[in-house]
Amino acid sequence: MANGGVWVFRNDGVMELEQEPAAGGGNRRKALVYVPANETMRSLEALERRLGTLGWERYYEDRAVVQLHKRDGGVDLISLPRDFAALRSTHMYDVVVKNRNHFKVVDV
Repeated sequence: MANGGVWVFRNDGVMELEQEPAAGGGNRRKALVYVPANETMRSLEALERRLGTLGWERYYEDRAVVQLHKRDGGVDLISLPRDFAALRSTHMYDVVVKNRNHFKVVDV
């Protein structure tokens, strides 16, 4: 059974899902997996490489955020933290929703 959570707005205006503690204490950590190769994404570079094969390219970047958009002119954007350690489940699920059948989020 999946743990629930609460959507909260952070001070920078970003909405984020705060996970409820898992049974036995602590939060479950999540990982983003590229399904066709069963590869766990461990860096922004690896994730960008996989997204690039699906038609995503850099749109905007600053010191904290990298945004990607589809080359075909679609309106979807994916925003990712430049510091991959700051990648949260909300970022992961955004990637999954916009790339169905290519990524999944798993508990680690």
